[in-house]
Amino acid sequence: MRRLAASFFAVVTFVAAAMPLPALARAAPESFADLADSVTGAVVNISASTTVEARNRTLPQLPPGTPFEDLFEEFFNRRGQGGGGGGENAPSRPRSSNSLGSGFVIDPSGIVVTNNHVIGEANDISVIFSDGTRLKAEIVGKDSKVDLAVLRVKSDKPLKAVKFGDSDALRPGDWVMAIGNPFGLGGSVTAGIVSARGRNIESGPYDNYIQTDAAINKGNSGGPLFNMNGEVIGINTAILSPTGGSVGIGFAVPASTAVPIIEQLREFGETRRGWLGVRIQNVDDATAEALSLGTARGALIAGIDDKGPAKPSGLEVGDVIVKFDGKDVKDSRDLPRIVASTPVGKEVDVSIVRKGQEMNKKVTLGRLEDGEKQANLQQPPADAPTVTRQALGLSMSGMTDDLRRRYSLKDDLKGVVITRVDPNSNASDKRIQAGEVIVEVNQEPVTNPADVTKKIDDLKTQGRKSALLLVSNAQGEVRFVALSIE
Repeated sequence: MRRLAASFFAVVTFVAAAMPLPALARAAPESFADLADSVTGAVVNISASTTVEARNRTLPQLPPGTPFEDLFEEFFNRRGQGGGGGGENAPSRPRSSNSLGSGFVIDPSGIVVTNNHVIGEANDISVIFSDGTRLKAEIVGKDSKVDLAVLRVKSDKPLKAVKFGDSDALRPGDWVMAIGNPFGLGGSVTAGIVSARGRNIESGPYDNYIQTDAAINKGNSGGPLFNMNGEVIGINTAILSPTGGSVGIGFAVPASTAVPIIEQLREFGETRRGWLGVRIQNVDDATAEALSLGTARGALIAGIDDKGPAKPSGLEVGDVIVKFDGKDVKDSRDLPRIVASTPVGKEVDVSIVRKGQEMNKKVTLGRLEDGEKQANLQQPPADAPTVTRQALGLSMSGMTDDLRRRYSLKDDLKGVVITRVDPNSNASDKRIQAGEVIVEVNQEPVTNPADVTKKIDDLKTQGRKSALLLVSNAQGEVRFVALSIE
């Protein structure tokens, strides 16, 4: 169980007529026993072993008669690493590391789901059932981004299996039950409630965890989290704990996130996520005001990959994606999850806000390739006369060969160079630094400091409260920054 992971319940009944239970309150289940009986047979323990060849180790070369000679001889002999005639020619001994986790059967034919981190790079995986049956497993596919793995075992008879439920229907306060193999204690049942949904614990690009206070400990990883209908609505994955044990904060991958990945792994042996080809950032209140969005929402496009699907579709840097394939994009964290779960090759409708106007674009999604992390951003061409001005707490200069060398700026980087930032300014609070380059102001390219000051004056005349700057670092990576102009 990854550390980021026992609660007990007290049911208090008030008999005073003046304090009746609210009409919508539901009593705690009298027992979870029937529910546990109905699903326990599908929950398994996972034993994963990784065997690696140990390297030969020899005794340090010590002068004869040194007082430490016997000490080193004893130290290495105890570990089978040298001494006793071993030396450089002694055969290396393989080393084995083992991990224990949980999983569950989703198909009677022998398909088992667990966490990717449970099996890691194991070369020997066994699935152990509640009746003691132990079967060798092969890896069908695995995904490190959502921490899922699909295994296959061969059985002479159909296996007990469980089904996925609707995790989107969960509400904080709903009862849930976990079954797993904590600390090697297989078949352990714990219960609790949904504490929260949509948790981002910054473990990956698609974080959307269910938080529960059901006891989740090391070894519960990969085990199922059930709703009261016996459906799997989450896969227990991580804990938040200062001690390594449960403190009532556990996290599970919701079924809505897991199911599409599992289907891809079963069909292709790998993930095939949709790819839009944009780099995005969140929209705060100041940025929303600068873009005439009304309220902070959506995902702001800060860069577009030249080879990605977004460019030929007409999406541009500065567009705010507010809806994708019919799904609302409330903030920038929503978009990667929605895009990734959309089939490769599908043509989707994308609603954007551009310069205060909402419009629709159609994009045919590509396939996200591992390792393709950064967009090749396009910079607007411009001339840069050498002049220096100040605005927004920034000292600015036109681009010169001297400044390009001083700040190691890319040769094709164009715009206005920031040479100093007032430490007491809003720009400093937004972490703008000397050596960065202003590429655009309010989505219009700037070539010299006079362009920047003129656009800021125009915004003031329009009664605007902030200016939206597109700022690039020395390597050409850009981000939007909204600065107050009041």
